[in-house]
Amino acid sequence: MTENRKTVWVTGASSGLGLHTAMALRDAGWRVIAGARSFSEPGEKDGMYRLPLDVRDEASVEAFCDRALEISPRLDALVQCAGMLVLGSCEETAIEEYQRVMDTNFLGMVRVNQQALPILRAQGEGRIVLFSSINGLLGIPFQNAYTASKHAIEGYAEGLQMEVRPFGIQVMLVEPGDHRTGSEKYRHQAAKMGPESPYAAAYASATAKIHHDETNGSDPDQLGRKIARMLEKRRMPFRKRIASPDQHLAVWLHKLLPARWNEKILRDYYIKN
Repeated sequence: MTENRKTVWVTGASSGLGLHTAMALRDAGWRVIAGARSFSEPGEKDGMYRLPLDVRDEASVEAFCDRALEISPRLDALVQCAGMLVLGSCEETAIEEYQRVMDTNFLGMVRVNQQALPILRAQGEGRIVLFSSINGLLGIPFQNAYTASKHAIEGYAEGLQMEVRPFGIQVMLVEPGDHRTGSEKYRHQAAKMGPESPYAAAYASATAKIHHDETNGSDPDQLGRKIARMLEKRRMPFRKRIASPDQHLAVWLHKLLPARWNEKILRDYYIKN
């Protein structure tokens, strides 16, 4: 019976939404092969196989895939959650900080997909779940590198689905709103941001609001269970937004209202003068 379980690879599975998603899939009966940088040694723990994985490193990605195929020669689903965030103004976030965020959130996803796609094509079926964000649909101040990476994922996923559907591969974008994940260690401040910054007051206001919304966000276990249910559907939705009602409203307003109105609404929400 154990051998008949479906196999899922989950990246970024050591904390945050990746961890909660991996646990939900484990509880739903999947064989979970979890990858993360903080998994220093391969091993089985808490009902999951844990393998080292740095999505920024091609060799690490290849080693993860090789080891995962030794555990199970079949791949039914790939869930990509690896991510990080740098808070800072557009002006003062260094190019190297933008590169680090893009390399983790977007290019890391691409690297893993390029290893997984030949496997899924050979099988003639499979599912890929890519974690975007509400910030893949709209921008907020001082979270610009993260927002750019999530916008990249949105466009990439649309093209990916058009290319792979003939091979029986389904793609789903997950667009989470704020969730209580406690993953502060993956949220950094741009090195140049400080009290002397011309943006200091606005930055303090915006980051306080961001922290408040995440601390009081939705239940991450519920998100994980929803993804597990989506993976069991015959046809996954291409987009699955998992957010609070006010965040759903913000997305709809962003689509409907003039840009200047959206700017005022979001600026007034995040930046208290």
